[in-house]
Amino acid sequence: MTTWHALALTWPWEPSTAAGCAALAGVYLGLAGRPLGWRRTLSFMAGASVLLLALDSPLDGLGDRYLFSAHMAQHMLLVLIVPPLLILGIRPAWARAALAIPAVRRIERALRRPAPAWIIGTGTLCAWHVPALYNRALASDLVHIGQHLSFLVASTIFWWPVCAPLAEARTPALGTVLYLLAASLASSGLGIVLTFAPPGLYPAYLHPHDPLGLLPTIRGGWGLTPAVDEQVGGLLMWVPGGLVYLCAILATLGRWYREGDEQELRAGDAAPPGREARRYVTPMA
Repeated sequence: MTTWHALALTWPWEPSTAAGCAALAGVYLGLAGRPLGWRRTLSFMAGASVLLLALDSPLDGLGDRYLFSAHMAQHMLLVLIVPPLLILGIRPAWARAALAIPAVRRIERALRRPAPAWIIGTGTLCAWHVPALYNRALASDLVHIGQHLSFLVASTIFWWPVCAPLAEARTPALGTVLYLLAASLASSGLGIVLTFAPPGLYPAYLHPHDPLGLLPTIRGGWGLTPAVDEQVGGLLMWVPGGLVYLCAILATLGRWYREGDEQELRAGDAAPPGREARRYVTPMA
């Protein structure tokens, strides 16, 4: 069996998932009363596209039954890629309109604080990789759906203080760097544990039911034995996941630098005429 044939067999082809992602994109475009900035639009559409890729692609079919590494890749997309892309696509005017509602404002102010946002985001990721909860999600479609929804909600809360559309909702740059660094260390720690854990941490992947006849291709052709599969899954959380946090840290520092330059320019524009010139005048003897 070829790789392309195997991937085609594991494609879920879920119309409801595709319709949901299309509706999300459609509502976003429909809310625009005027043309949107291309960067925000591109970011939101990329987020919706990655969401579709995560939930309606071979990552889902392989991860549900055959490969822990495919499931981990799916989780990384849902936790590290989709939420920040969607948040970066939100227009500030929409955020202000939502926060004008008292209940929404109270909830947002409580959850945007670094401590609760970090605990909710990182805690949810770690909790779902406890073997008992993870294996339960594999055994129940309803629990599995709840797992994915909780990843999206918790990770949106986590990324909001980092890249919210309103400056006042974002944590200051130094705090954001420490916030992201702590999350990176927690994620890398979990990845290291998974990488070096003995095979069988998640028993469903040891001897999966194989109605599609894919195991010979996966085990022999791809070389993904249960031990290798578990190691690859841990490495995905450890290395690429760490790189995402690093990129977010660098972007935060870049924004901090740009905002400092803009503040200096505004301060210079506001200075009284002649002040700068007088500063450099040497008194005549």
